[in-house]
Amino acid sequence: MTAQAVRPVPRPLSLLAELTYRCNLQCAYCYNPLDLGAYRDELALDEWLRVIGEAAQLGVLQIHFSGGEPTLRPDDLVAMIATARDNDLYTNLITQGTFLSDPLLDRLAGAGLDHVQISLQAADSAMGDAIAGAVVHARKYDALRRIVSRGKFALTINCVLHRANIDAVEDMIALAESVGAPRLELANAQMYGWAHLNRATVIPTRAQIERADAAVAAAQVRLRGTVDITYVRADYYDQYPKPCMNGWGTQFLTIVPNGRVLPCPAAAAIRSLHFENVKDRSLESIWFDSASFQAYRGTEWMSDPCRSCPRREIDFGGCRCQAMLFTGDAALTDPVCSLSPHRALVDAILDRDPAPGVTSAPRRI
Repeated sequence: MTAQAVRPVPRPLSLLAELTYRCNLQCAYCYNPLDLGAYRDELALDEWLRVIGEAAQLGVLQIHFSGGEPTLRPDDLVAMIATARDNDLYTNLITQGTFLSDPLLDRLAGAGLDHVQISLQAADSAMGDAIAGAVVHARKYDALRRIVSRGKFALTINCVLHRANIDAVEDMIALAESVGAPRLELANAQMYGWAHLNRATVIPTRAQIERADAAVAAAQVRLRGTVDITYVRADYYDQYPKPCMNGWGTQFLTIVPNGRVLPCPAAAAIRSLHFENVKDRSLESIWFDSASFQAYRGTEWMSDPCRSCPRREIDFGGCRCQAMLFTGDAALTDPVCSLSPHRALVDAILDRDPAPGVTSAPRRI
């Protein structure tokens, strides 16, 4: 028996709870799956409360409530946060903020919410509304201002960077500084779901990435101790891919609105896998025993060039979902990797202007 075969499976640290895929925005870079209608049969509150207890027993330390837009289930969200708090879980609300009224913020605070991550599409209202596909920037900014003024929650501003807004990254940094936000996350769009569908209009150019790299690096130095800036760089222009969730099925799990459990938020793109549902099986059993979580756990599943690569336990072969979306086979080396025989599939879409008449398909449910 190999050393890999007897290596103990770690317990998960983090759970992403996607309450609903409903959302009033139409962002072209959304990572949610394209078949949004297949997720209308959402878990009931009692099912979510049971699963939160199971997650705590499994070893989860933090739970992130997301979607879609999780505040479209406000009563359930408050109850879930209270239950998570009762189970000593750190709670984070990931929201675009348009429904964060003062009464709801009061209820979230009363339930014990620890952290709010609020998304802005841009610092400029015209650009933000254009990207969101709805006139919402003013409501988002107002919610941000009210969260800051309360001082009851840890706060992160999140801005997804892509071709339409990455050149204005310094404006977003200035906004975070001006409102007194302690943390800013600048994450380049990942090519899953709607972002993959719209990749011709979403992926920044190499020159845009390089300008953003320099601007963010300078701001991180200037604002050290004032605004903590996390920068998630796009890997499409890099020599090697980012690690796959720090290893498939080792730290993280996602529960989607209809109850299926995934090793990463985008794993539904891997159609060759059957993902178990918390309606039918305990979370512990799914984590340790389900075929989907064991499929790409560790390194034994790898073929070359990953199997013989000294980086195999650094980047774990890259992203399984990216491999699936580009090549049709999730077990192949991430085509972002310079060692992948399929790297040309990525190169073909980089530094290209969209063809005449090509526009983004708006995300809708």
